[in-house]
Amino acid sequence: MYRLLVILLLVSFQLFAQKQITIDDFTSKNTFAQKSVSGINWMKDGKFYTSLSENQIRKYEITTGLTGETILDANTLTPKITITGYSFSKDETKLLITTNREGIYRRSFKADYYIYDLATKALTSLSKNGKQQYATFSPDASKVAFVRDNNLFFVTISDMSETQVTNDGKFNHIINGSTDWVYEEEFGFAAAFYWSPNGAKLAYYRFDESQVKEYNLQKWNRGQLYPQDYKFKYPKAGEANAVVHIYVYDLNSKQITKAELGNNSDIYVPRVQWTADANILAIRKMNRLQNEAELFHMNATTGATQLVLKETSDTYVDMEYTDELIYTSDKKFFLATSERSGYKHLYLHSLDGKLIRPITSGDWEVSQVVDFDEKAKIIYYLSTEGNYLNRTFYSVSLDGKKKVKLSKDEGTHTINMSGDYQFYLDYYSSSTQPLAVSLYRTKGNALIKTLEKNEALNTTLTDYGITPKEFFKYKSADGTTDLDGYLIKPANFDSSKNYPVLVYQYSGPRSSSVSNSFGGGYFYWYHMLAQQGILVAVIDTRGTGSRGEKFAKMTYKQLGKYELEDLLAGAKHLGALDYIDETRMGIFGWSYGGYMASLAMTKGAGVYKLGIAGAPVTNWRFYDTVYTERFLQTPQLNPSGYDDNSPTTYAANLKGHFLLIHGTGDDNVHFQNSVALEDGLIRAGKQFRSFYYPDLPHGWGGQPRHHLVVLMTEFIQQNL
Repeated sequence: MYRLLVILLLVSFQLFAQKQITIDDFTSKNTFAQKSVSGINWMKDGKFYTSLSENQIRKYEITTGLTGETILDANTLTPKITITGYSFSKDETKLLITTNREGIYRRSFKADYYIYDLATKALTSLSKNGKQQYATFSPDASKVAFVRDNNLFFVTISDMSETQVTNDGKFNHIINGSTDWVYEEEFGFAAAFYWSPNGAKLAYYRFDESQVKEYNLQKWNRGQLYPQDYKFKYPKAGEANAVVHIYVYDLNSKQITKAELGNNSDIYVPRVQWTADANILAIRKMNRLQNEAELFHMNATTGATQLVLKETSDTYVDMEYTDELIYTSDKKFFLATSERSGYKHLYLHSLDGKLIRPITSGDWEVSQVVDFDEKAKIIYYLSTEGNYLNRTFYSVSLDGKKKVKLSKDEGTHTINMSGDYQFYLDYYSSSTQPLAVSLYRTKGNALIKTLEKNEALNTTLTDYGITPKEFFKYKSADGTTDLDGYLIKPANFDSSKNYPVLVYQYSGPRSSSVSNSFGGGYFYWYHMLAQQGILVAVIDTRGTGSRGEKFAKMTYKQLGKYELEDLLAGAKHLGALDYIDETRMGIFGWSYGGYMASLAMTKGAGVYKLGIAGAPVTNWRFYDTVYTERFLQTPQLNPSGYDDNSPTTYAANLKGHFLLIHGTGDDNVHFQNSVALEDGLIRAGKQFRSFYYPDLPHGWGGQPRHHLVVLMTEFIQQNL
């Protein structure tokens, strides 16, 4: 009895002594800062890597982690510059330094670039004619190519002479060497030029967006008397896209050759890369509906193309997901990923496209190809094998016969491998373990050293009573499929009490909010709410990722339908738990998650007492061509798919407390979406709360983030 009393007293003391999380802790104070090992550049000799810290590029010995020479101390340069990025030339004799970086959209930016010669210590401005974009060394380090004002250039380093490759670039009309808005956002790249393996040619994209309609993004610019109109080309679902062509510029002859891709200009070209042959360019082409994907090989001298591979689908071919393409140096084979089996796997093809063999197979997915050691004939990859909530590191031989699991711990692994494949860095976390970074020798898969354990953070987590994610399964609305979620509970959780619960979800195609990893975007806010007596559940629905093609593509032509059904089923599951008050449930999400939160409060009204929708799509007719038509086809072909699950359609059904949030500077999900939903709610006589952040984009941090969390917290406290 005495021992039990002591234990109870100790537990009570620990709970009493537990620190309370404040919004400042995770928005401005960095109380829960997680350390990492970043800015790594492997050196080609296999013995060193470099890292950027305190405006210095330092060299480290791989096996010991000891600091060697300081390659560059930018604090001593004239002019003094602040390094925001750097890259080595292939021969490691020069550095290309980025400074004064100025963001444009999600991935695009312009900056000032400098060339630093490691032998002479000379620092030279790449160009004095204005900021550049995506500067890149040629393979022999004799030149640097870049984009400026929608035109492609290169500089010859020996005399710093500047050559202009294209001359017709014009804002909102013609783009050379970089992408338009929709390619950048949906195909995931901004730089759109490529040196040939021998540096003799430059391949590049040309976008003619003159027929694409403009979106007017009004900028209020704090303190300015009149707002500024910023108009940019944004192709909305069913509207005209830019016309895209691929060209190759020969540096010696100065000839420009156009790729022959047929007469249909309403196409996409999501990927371009050189093969091992310096005269053969690989081009991926898709039709407008994205249910056909073709791989062409272009003769860079004549422009002639040969169809090598073609995939079709009853739904869509997800080129964003299955985009790995690796050519062997002997010019005989290439590796590609495909969902042809129903799961994303690796395949070996001869150069003419003939299938040699599948390399991986099974009811799991190759989530990422890490690297290919051609000499050893070994492929390194991350996969969902064993548990789709994990990302596990594997290797497999080119014949598919020698598969080895390299990850030692269950959880989420990200790998950074050295160029000679001798070493790799493993960035690992799990639901109970913050990020740990370890260095391994690939041979024997031997741990050399753990570079970061986040021991200080672990102590802080204990001090604040941060509890592990508590995973659970719930049934899909039709009862056929197990879906995933996790709960955040306070350290002093009492199962005899009745708690309100806030459900967070994203729910978009191929997404995953539930994984065996540490933290998440709002992780410490969830724990703050839990300390205040509000449980938080994070759930995934059908149509999300990591579980194969059938699971991901079931939402085709009807985005929102099955996701909403499952969000309501998830609420039913949670409400049936003894310790959850089913009358006090809220739902929250941003972007696609904001769309689903809006839909849950309108079409699914009556289940959730409270909803918070951040930057939601409220009608898919307002969103871009590439993403929307991939999943819904065009509005002309599938109008019901756009309207049957649109929150604006069901505005009159709103029930409960609803908070609508949007940044007026959102170039991605336009402010127009929230205006349309608000208009529908007002016309229906529905009371709700809205809050708009002047000039802020789709996502943001800093002081506005603090304001946002205060806003949402108070709304939840008052209404849930």
